[in-house]
Amino acid sequence: MFISRENTAFYLKDLETSLGKAINITIVILVMLSSMIFVAQTYQLTESIRLVLNIIDTLIVTIFAVEYLLRLWSAENRISYIFSLYSIIDLIAILPFFVGAIDISYIRLLRWFRILRLIRYIDRKFLFGHVSTEDGTIFTRILFTLFAIIFVYSGLIYQVEHPANPEVFSTFVDAIYFSIVTMTTVGFGDVTPVTQIGRLLTVLMILTGIALIPWQVGDLIKQIIKTTNQVKTICSGCGWDLHDENAKFCKICGTKLFSNDFK
Repeated sequence: MFISRENTAFYLKDLETSLGKAINITIVILVMLSSMIFVAQTYQLTESIRLVLNIIDTLIVTIFAVEYLLRLWSAENRISYIFSLYSIIDLIAILPFFVGAIDISYIRLLRWFRILRLIRYIDRKFLFGHVSTEDGTIFTRILFTLFAIIFVYSGLIYQVEHPANPEVFSTFVDAIYFSIVTMTTVGFGDVTPVTQIGRLLTVLMILTGIALIPWQVGDLIKQIIKTTNQVKTICSGCGWDLHDENAKFCKICGTKLFSNDFK
């Protein structure tokens, strides 16, 4: 059966129908699985296990490549799509595998950015009711942002430092320890990079820790405080169910809130 561009674009974005959910849940699982494979490969493994992981990763990146081509093919404006944030992230996710075949230095560093593909799925509809409020969605996005930043930096510093400093950066756990200590500006000094790129990454980690993490944590605290000052008030106009305690009108549609709207 012929599948049109419109149907392809719909199901790649859809989070409501069974097929749309299945496609997008599969992509999420593959992203998480590929990230777990990256982490596992930082440990001492037998050749047979490493071979199996490489085969699985090859299959995953092939699926990602097909998905990227389908998204590009089905896009209304392909030029606009190519330069969109999600497209760039998707391209980064598959680029290291294909370009790495010609051994461009450090190209495999980009593979750690694959976790960022999950950004498009931090959505109320996708979470199937587990995050039922706007504040819950913001809360989830903040936590994911912090996790993604630490994960990416840990992968990058491991990839750069392990070949030159294997005793200090022996596994991903060592790298994540260094990232957290550096980004929180604790700086124990027991783990230090020796390469120029590793030191540059360390500077970027510190700047990120100073600028971004307090901002994200601050937003997180604001959301917690804001949520404690809100009550469940169902709007008769649009059904939105979370408003400020003294709110008289719905913040979504402007409908007047009555006392009998409280549940």
